[in-house]
Amino acid sequence: MAGRAIVNGLHHGDDAAMVQFLKLVHVTCVVLSIGGLATRSALSFAGVKVPKSGWMGWAPHAVDSLLLAAAIGLMITTGQYPFVQTWLTVKVLAVTCYIILGSVLLDAGRSRASRLAAGLGALLLFGFIVSVAISRNPLGILG
Repeated sequence: MAGRAIVNGLHHGDDAAMVQFLKLVHVTCVVLSIGGLATRSALSFAGVKVPKSGWMGWAPHAVDSLLLAAAIGLMITTGQYPFVQTWLTVKVLAVTCYIILGSVLLDAGRSRASRLAAGLGALLLFGFIVSVAISRNPLGILG
């Protein structure tokens, strides 16, 4: 990295194109992930049994794996790491909570009220996560 200009943690030159590509993949996967969660939730609340095999079974895992890979790629390429940058630490912790709420939301064995509360919490947390990512402020929209 010697000889490369670094501004706001981003390396300019060859890495800039990689960062833009990884951001595009990351944001696309975020949209697909929340869209998939919303679709599976709506189907579940409508009483439709969502198949765990076929593309509806593997697609969420593929999207979330690609989302995580892009996040790790961005972390390495930009040199921004959780537990070093506060906003990124908050984002990672909030994503962990979002995953837990999503699991409760999609658990057909839970009561409708608990699933609905988890869904509302997941949506609010999703908005907070996006606000933290955009603002790079650990308080996000609350800041």
